[in-house]
Amino acid sequence: MRIRTTLPVSALALAAALSAPAPTAAQMDVAEPFKVGTFEIDGTPQVGVVLRDQYIVALNPANTALERDPAYPAIPEPADMLDLIARYEYGMKARLYELVNHVVENDMITGTRPDYVYDLDEVETLPPIMYPGKILNAAVNFYSHVNEAGSPEQQAEARRQRRENRGVPYLFLKPSRGAVIGNGHEIVIPWGRDRIDWEVELGAVIGRAGKYISANDAEAHVFGYMVTIDVSDRGGRPPGGNPMTSDWFVGKGHDTFAPQGPWIVPKEFYGNPMEILRQTLSIGDQQLQEATAGDMIHSLWELIEYGSSIITLYPGDVVNNGTSGGTNAGSDRGYLQPGEVVSASIDGIGTLTLPAVAEPEPQGLTGANLTPVCNYRNCNR
Repeated sequence: MRIRTTLPVSALALAAALSAPAPTAAQMDVAEPFKVGTFEIDGTPQVGVVLRDQYIVALNPANTALERDPAYPAIPEPADMLDLIARYEYGMKARLYELVNHVVENDMITGTRPDYVYDLDEVETLPPIMYPGKILNAAVNFYSHVNEAGSPEQQAEARRQRRENRGVPYLFLKPSRGAVIGNGHEIVIPWGRDRIDWEVELGAVIGRAGKYISANDAEAHVFGYMVTIDVSDRGGRPPGGNPMTSDWFVGKGHDTFAPQGPWIVPKEFYGNPMEILRQTLSIGDQQLQEATAGDMIHSLWELIEYGSSIITLYPGDVVNNGTSGGTNAGSDRGYLQPGEVVSASIDGIGTLTLPAVAEPEPQGLTGANLTPVCNYRNCNR
């Protein structure tokens, strides 16, 4: 299958086209769809092109080899995924298409393989973006997630009221470095925190900066999509002291609480998420969540408009669409336990699979730390 797309022609590529038969036409075909991710290769994080969800082409070494052919002009290689995303529409997109065509059409995957092509199990999958500048998450953005803990009658009434009064989205910031982990990494259940919940979400990766982005133009600002999990601590904060009872930092901000990946699908290979989205989550062999975009309260494009009306969105920022019903609030299975394995999937993107482990008890603290839930709540549940 070949996919046609329109690419901007840089001044450098145009000059090369006038002097050599380099493939720099404004219209380009790509031999097959691809994804992009970050992988530990030879001990260092490297951007890789993912083919068929099982082969990794190390981008910079592959590009160096490609540029030995004078038909391909030299371009600055991306330092990391953030650099690739920022430059995707300014030369990198054309180069990735050329690179994929070169690898596929010369049978470098299943035939004679150069040293920059790997099987997926030969490399460690890291978070695709190390690390997003900011992560915006939508709270209660699926009708099936509204008042999950209520009776069927209470749920129906709460959801009816929400449909009649959608208001504007509710977004919160989730930490980046420290919270962000990749596929196969461990979700660490913090010491003493025994009410850890799961939320599968679609992560939209911003590709073009913008402030006051209209929902009508939001898709043009997106680079691509990935699977994310909003791991959540439902234990709350201890009573006393500051009278605030809600604490989103406690609820969302622990280390390892923002899994992302396993890679990013450029938007031209995914389609319109508001038409095709299907996201699911399982713990072990028990599927707990399944939803499509038809259950969303605010569209992804409305989330981008709302978020950008508060703060400028930059390439590599992530906007998560929220989660559906099927969290612990609507289940009697109990909270996430050490030893359990969480798998979150989005059709057309991939699956994040992460084991949960317990954090050992910290030593030498003075009492100003976040205390165990059992210190102030009934922990028999």
